[in-house]
Amino acid sequence: MALTGRRKLLNEVIFGTETRAGRNFDVFLIWAILISVGLVLLTSIGTVRDRYEHLLIGLEWVFTGLFTIEYIARIYCTVNRRKYIFSFYGIVDLLAILPSYLALLYTGATYLLVIRLLRVLRIFRILKLVRYLRDANVLLRALGLARRKILVFYSSVLVMCIIFGSLMFVVEGPGHGFTSIPTSVYWAIVTITTVGYGDISPQTPLGQGIAAMTMLIGYSIIAVPTGILTAELAGEMHRERVQQRCDNCSRSAHDPDAEYCKFCGHRLEDMDESEAL
Repeated sequence: MALTGRRKLLNEVIFGTETRAGRNFDVFLIWAILISVGLVLLTSIGTVRDRYEHLLIGLEWVFTGLFTIEYIARIYCTVNRRKYIFSFYGIVDLLAILPSYLALLYTGATYLLVIRLLRVLRIFRILKLVRYLRDANVLLRALGLARRKILVFYSSVLVMCIIFGSLMFVVEGPGHGFTSIPTSVYWAIVTITTVGYGDISPQTPLGQGIAAMTMLIGYSIIAVPTGILTAELAGEMHRERVQQRCDNCSRSAHDPDAEYCKFCGHRLEDMDESEAL
């Protein structure tokens, strides 16, 4: 059903970014979201809350009222109301105002208002970042190609953590904080990943020697997932750039969706995989 009159004009302002009014509306909305989230963060600080409690509460209800009106306006002017209400942004818009009303019944629900920060994702519409989706797809394909190698790697690391954790449980025991094998495995994971909380530490010379070995292994394998992903990403980017080669000037490195050579203007012909490789 096509929109007409007031609904069409409101739809162009709220959902559109092609007009000045639409862009200004989105910019205003993003600033309102950021300020409202900042108020929530300030409210969580005890000294600030005690000193400016009434002001913060008043401002919070101002923003809640503003976002409530905006949510109702979106439902009113959208083409498909059901689709919007159950869409990702529709649910986020609802969650952005719901905590304020829940706070009337449940104390502490106000802090859930940080969900409003998700609405800043609307900035992608303003910045026209759709043109970067192709690069995101390259990254996703690289992750997909590397998933098995990374899974094997993490499985190996988990086995190592279980072995070192079990060994530390036998060597140190409950007297030194290693109260169970799962607790010892937790220590091994923290050590291998070089996090080092320090809440559990070995006390015996043998345990300290095992810990030193665990640390060295952690340093040697910490960069493996990055190397796997980097290799797959480099390969995927290379395949992406050599798919098209100009028959006129023999130059490659064209965009995947290019129809004409960006160097000489000659029309590009499709290549088969054997030529690309």
